[in-house]
Amino acid sequence: MRNRLLIISVFVVASCGLAYELIAGALASYLLGDSIFQFSSIIGAYLFAMGVGSHLSKYVPEERVLDVFVEIELLVGLIGGFSALMLFLAFGWVIAPFRTMLYALVVITGILVGMEIPLVMRVMNKQKVAFSELVSQVLTFDYLGALVVSLLFPLVLAPKLGISRTALLFGVLNVVVALLAVRVFWHQLSRPMVQVLRGGVALILLVGGVVMAERMVHWSEQQYFGDEVVYTQNTPYQKLVMTRWKDDSRLYINGNLQFSTRDEHRYHEALVHPAMAKLPWAKRVLVLGGGDGLAVREVLKYPQIEEVTLVDLDSAMTDLFKTNAQMVALNQGSLNHPKTRVINADAARWLEENKGFFDAIIIDFPDPSNFSLGKLYSVPMYRMVKEHLADNGLVVVQSTSPYHAPRSFWSINATLKEANFYTSPYHTYVPSFGEWGFIIAANHPDYEPPTTFQVPLRFLDAEMTRLMFQFPLDMKPWDSNPNYLNTQELVHYFEEDWRHVIR
Repeated sequence: MRNRLLIISVFVVASCGLAYELIAGALASYLLGDSIFQFSSIIGAYLFAMGVGSHLSKYVPEERVLDVFVEIELLVGLIGGFSALMLFLAFGWVIAPFRTMLYALVVITGILVGMEIPLVMRVMNKQKVAFSELVSQVLTFDYLGALVVSLLFPLVLAPKLGISRTALLFGVLNVVVALLAVRVFWHQLSRPMVQVLRGGVALILLVGGVVMAERMVHWSEQQYFGDEVVYTQNTPYQKLVMTRWKDDSRLYINGNLQFSTRDEHRYHEALVHPAMAKLPWAKRVLVLGGGDGLAVREVLKYPQIEEVTLVDLDSAMTDLFKTNAQMVALNQGSLNHPKTRVINADAARWLEENKGFFDAIIIDFPDPSNFSLGKLYSVPMYRMVKEHLADNGLVVVQSTSPYHAPRSFWSINATLKEANFYTSPYHTYVPSFGEWGFIIAANHPDYEPPTTFQVPLRFLDAEMTRLMFQFPLDMKPWDSNPNYLNTQELVHYFEEDWRHVIR
């Protein structure tokens, strides 16, 4: 019975330990961006802290091993369980520098988790378990627990429960392990009744946290975003948040503004019409990204269009803009239109696996703030795009800000050129974003901005369009390198550009 409990404890301890690591990494990437760096630094700090904890465990006296194990489980349950809520509150209401609090929690949790397994092994050793069997059983269930959580976290727990409730759930599991250990080893503990009381208090706090988690996260998000949060969802790929203030609704992905209803027409008219107005014969259009359907709305203004194919990774995003009444009104039902085909897939993989040509390809991905997004702005990606473009067709790419992120903007331009496109960069002012840039790419060097538009527009006219293709001195071209998959220089450019803006 005791050995079985200890093996179950190893499984739970390993599961909880990895869960807290994943939660810290996911929160850091959601709130700070640059997921590769955030996950790498979190994992490095966590593993180092676990090593420190393993070393410290040897200083626990033999007669105190069980007591210390129980206390550590209670501490890990409370600190790890409330870690996500504490970080959300810290980010929304700056009670402490967020990064300092993040790494402090990672190190403290890592040290405590690092002490758990050595202590369990010492307890099992007292039960006269053979050393070879002890090591085999502990490591087997340690790795098995890590595998289970690594699969459940992105597929079930984070999307269904949310990050804060997931952390609290694992905190409850740690406390349950502590209470079970107290029950089984009652007579070998120095103060079992005190530990039961502490465990009961910890459970009450954690369960209360589960009940209050949504309200507390909602409050912290309102502090961060400023406006009332009317919708929030953690998907397997990103965190979606919608806010509202008077007549202005805004969509944020991982904390980054995607559009404001007050001025999104400027962005989407500039994205779509300088290309589409030059293609009166276009019948088939491909939109990559743009799961809000706003670019599709603009494309469908052209009566000759027969089919619009939208490829967006996140079904939660496209479902929101298919079903939410306000968003359907905003995109004028474009994602439910009979001419529209919505495909939820990775754009690069879809291009690789599907054939066919399109008269226009509109690329409206989020900014290249991390390596998973940076690959969508790479030379190989644009070469695949080129293979799907009709000979006289046009590609248009949203390309960040040529004013705030000039190295990034001109790197995208260089990348398109490296993929053997002829490019025509342009820009416009969007109040919620500032000066924003786009690039038209073609197989031939004869593109000229349109002088007339045959569809109803709110922002663009011939003169405005002409000016968009002129760059003032403070937005002159930069000598930036193309973005290749093996170097991802664009992501580094983007990080440096916007870090300079923040400063």
